[in-house]
Amino acid sequence: MDWDITDSEPAIQAVLDRRRLRKQSGDYHPRSEADVEARLNAFLATEASGARALSVQRMGGGASKEQFSFVIAEDDLHAGRYVLRMEPVQSISESDRRREFEILAVFDGVVPAPFPVWLDADGDRLGQPGAIMRFVGGVTKPRGNGATVTGLGTILGPGLRAQIGPQFIDYMAEIHRLDWRAAHLPSFQSPDADPRQAARWQVNWWARVWKEDRVQAMPAVALAERWMRENLPTTNDLVLVHGDYRTGNYLFDEATGRITAILDWELAHIGDFHEDLAWALQHIFGSVEDGVHLASGLYPRDEMIARYEAASGRHVDHHVLRFYEVLAAYKCIVITLGTGLRSARDHHNHQDILLTWLAAVGHIFHAEICDLMERDPRP
Repeated sequence: MDWDITDSEPAIQAVLDRRRLRKQSGDYHPRSEADVEARLNAFLATEASGARALSVQRMGGGASKEQFSFVIAEDDLHAGRYVLRMEPVQSISESDRRREFEILAVFDGVVPAPFPVWLDADGDRLGQPGAIMRFVGGVTKPRGNGATVTGLGTILGPGLRAQIGPQFIDYMAEIHRLDWRAAHLPSFQSPDADPRQAARWQVNWWARVWKEDRVQAMPAVALAERWMRENLPTTNDLVLVHGDYRTGNYLFDEATGRITAILDWELAHIGDFHEDLAWALQHIFGSVEDGVHLASGLYPRDEMIARYEAASGRHVDHHVLRFYEVLAAYKCIVITLGTGLRSARDHHNHQDILLTWLAAVGHIFHAEICDLMERDPRP
């Protein structure tokens, strides 16, 4: 069978082309807080006269982006706390700050999310492509949840589950309900040339990343790519897909259980709603409480699907969902055993220890993808 392996979103092709060139720049050296502060203040001098960045601090986490918090105190118009997100040479999920900035602006007032304020898309002034957002308070997991990586095995407990679960489902439905055709998203293209283009764009995106970043060949990964190409689902219901929607990627107030911000929009694109649901259902992002596996630590699988259908008014096609679950596991293998491991090996990221640790997690996805393909969803 002839496969069109070149058909992918133009903006994503540009991101990956840029990354390929940047990887030739040698070892990456994380920015010091003093350097970031100096660059920030030079940037603010042209963007917000009178504003000055104070108390610049590197933020923990952030395997894909370097993040710093800072405060503007003197300027009444811009006073407050902010977060700067910048690209390292290579991250576990390559993305574009302009696209992230646009998507956050579109969802302002629709779902809780950081508000985008300033952008240096090319990194000419900040030293690396960067975007600055308003700081949002909250936590990604309850206190006392142990030293787990955020989003992996998070135990919320019955109280927080009851408070957070309905919000989690409702916000997913709201994201998919937004009229992206009427939104200002100049950096986004729509996969509407044919009904299988949405799925094909995703397979081509991540297959290219695997080809360029794999440390060693893995037969099951090659088999998964072939399986997906032979089973591309159709869709005529294109929506804005968050791309990384799961527990660990939202902030919440632990006292009230209120979600304060949906995070990590960098992989957002126009596609099939099943993709976000499949991501949230991944086994590793769930937890086991009282002997029951809870997707994203919130609901049993079937209940999460039913609640999404009720909130969105959409029908979940289980054959299409299975395809996107295979794609989700495939992406996680690419991220952990491909890009993440290579980034650590080649000293292209500020989180080389974390990325090396995450490589072990990749083998869980390897087992998952084999299991999913054995349960072939074709009718």
